[in-house]
Amino acid sequence: MTTEPEAIIELHRVAKRFRGADGSARPVLEEVDLRLDAGEIVALLGPSGSGKSTLLRIIAGLVPADGGEVRYRGQPLHGPARGIAMVFQSFALFPWLTVQQNVELGLEARGVAAAERARRAAAAIALIGLAGFEGALPRELSGGMRQRVGIARALVVEPDVLLMDEAFSALDVLTGERLRDDILGLWEGGSMPTRSMLIVSHNIEEAVLMADRVLVFASDPGRVRAELPIRLPRPRDGDSLEVRALVDEVYALMTAGAAGHAAHGVRRAVLAERLPEADVARMEGLLELLAQEDFRGRADLPRLADESELADHDLLPLAQALSLLGLARLAEGDLILTPLGRRYVESSHAGRQRLFGQQLLERVPLAAHIRHSLEQDPAGELAEDHFLALLHDSLSADEALRVLRQAIEWGRYGEVFEYDLRTGTIHLPAPDDATVADG
Repeated sequence: MTTEPEAIIELHRVAKRFRGADGSARPVLEEVDLRLDAGEIVALLGPSGSGKSTLLRIIAGLVPADGGEVRYRGQPLHGPARGIAMVFQSFALFPWLTVQQNVELGLEARGVAAAERARRAAAAIALIGLAGFEGALPRELSGGMRQRVGIARALVVEPDVLLMDEAFSALDVLTGERLRDDILGLWEGGSMPTRSMLIVSHNIEEAVLMADRVLVFASDPGRVRAELPIRLPRPRDGDSLEVRALVDEVYALMTAGAAGHAAHGVRRAVLAERLPEADVARMEGLLELLAQEDFRGRADLPRLADESELADHDLLPLAQALSLLGLARLAEGDLILTPLGRRYVESSHAGRQRLFGQQLLERVPLAAHIRHSLEQDPAGELAEDHFLALLHDSLSADEALRVLRQAIEWGRYGEVFEYDLRTGTIHLPAPDDATVADG
């Protein structure tokens, strides 16, 4: 008879909404169900802006949920719990305090006596590999050492649950890998007081190497849409066939359904559009790479990441943008050049611009809406604030601005419309350039 795993954290139908400047509520999380058991590491992957960091802050008790329930050890969570600690991407150290003083902060806030604080902080500092640096200030440490201080500060309170919000992403690759391996070594060796870890990451390989389960988050609003258990023993070899197969599987889960969404009326499609962050030059570079003899028009995303030297959080939006525009398609974690994409690669610069503009108007409702609005205006120009106001109904102010700027970048390249940075207006291109709408 098998014993049911002990649940440390349980989320049931958790929802979160943020208020816009106009008072409207924008859903960030919706119907999130998640369970974190004792003895497991869970990794959470998903696109930027999908609410992963917000979810971690809800679990940490730093922000309240607007709906659903969060339980810690079976009890409702209504604020910070003593058994939950969090490590941030930005280190979040006080620059005027020494390593020892930074690590002691959490203990001091809990009223631990000075002698006990000093003993436990010194032990945590030694555990994380910084013995001898107790008196150093953060500015005297490397990025990797500063993050180790952040981890020691979290571990010193002996948490049941350690939450890590992209804790390795601000570090260079080698430093991040070394710190990750050290954390796993402490976990496997039983040196950590922590009983479970929840890790938010943009790095698919990192998630596969660390986690017992990988959860894939969807966005608009954020929710868990896929789960992949990983049963390989640790330590795991990143070059092994088993790990590479799992990385491929996660890529496939991450890109499933990325080709777009069905629009129910132009306005709804415009407001729902969250364009991937993708530079045109990099998009063209990927298409040219796919067209090379080595790939013959098809490549799995992990290999493409290696060949292009792009990180996962850069490659995935580029692949999604190419799929959105119909220049490539995503299938089972592979990026496949379409006939139109091959024609694009073989075209002149002017031909590429023309094709790009045509696809933009056909497949990106926001771009088509902007172009149509400009054509209806007697002067052929409108303030960008006009379109930002539409986007604010469903996106945060920062995300609305990012999406509009992305549409403008693509529109300018495809000669669909132009933008005047000085006046903040979008306008139709000069007649000599307006080949897309006429052609």
